[in-house]
Amino acid sequence: MAAPARTARARTAAGPAVGDPRTLDRETFGQRLRTARRKYGWTLAEVSERSGVSVPTISRAERGQLALSYEKFSALARALNMDIGAMFAEAGGSPRSLDQPVVTRANQGVRYRGLAFTYEFLGTQAAGKQMSPILGTVHARAIQGPGDFARHEGEEFMYVLSGKVEVHFDTGEVFRLAKGDSLYFDSRIGHAYISTGPRLARILGATTGESSLMRLARERESGTAGPARRNAK
Repeated sequence: MAAPARTARARTAAGPAVGDPRTLDRETFGQRLRTARRKYGWTLAEVSERSGVSVPTISRAERGQLALSYEKFSALARALNMDIGAMFAEAGGSPRSLDQPVVTRANQGVRYRGLAFTYEFLGTQAAGKQMSPILGTVHARAIQGPGDFARHEGEEFMYVLSGKVEVHFDTGEVFRLAKGDSLYFDSRIGHAYISTGPRLARILGATTGESSLMRLARERESGTAGPARRNAK
């Protein structure tokens, strides 16, 4: 989802309740990152090279000193072969294969406070799922510069539950959405969300991994597709 807009607004917006067992604090998240990295015996530099996230950012995140945007924690999840459900599973729980329907009761998702969003991750018990469903509260009120645009593999859907939202793309397009409106797009295009109404907007979103067709198109563009793939219809 959207990358952080760097202003004081995020510090003043209401966040998850302190001590809530369903809120994943920065320290716990950092410990999970560090454990996953050490499992492979990788240095910070190696994870940085694999994910595209800078060494200082990974280091601060591991120490619980920094909240990450969706773009960065999804990049780290891919680099570390971590399912996002496992990354944000409730403390004491462990994701399982999707062998039966998964229910997330109202207000029972796992919350994580980013810089521009408060995320509530749904269905975290299902490991290896193709979609990442998320409830989000958009704290960002302005875009400060190019660094506020998120880019990540896959596709993204969002539906406005309440409030008003602007979705800005680095192509210059801006979509103004209100309650009941929705948007679907290629999330490799730089994008950023801001709340524009008197109250912070609430949205329901879902992101997917990169589809086989998207991957094939990218490989063809870069010339890395093998002979069999180039001839695929």
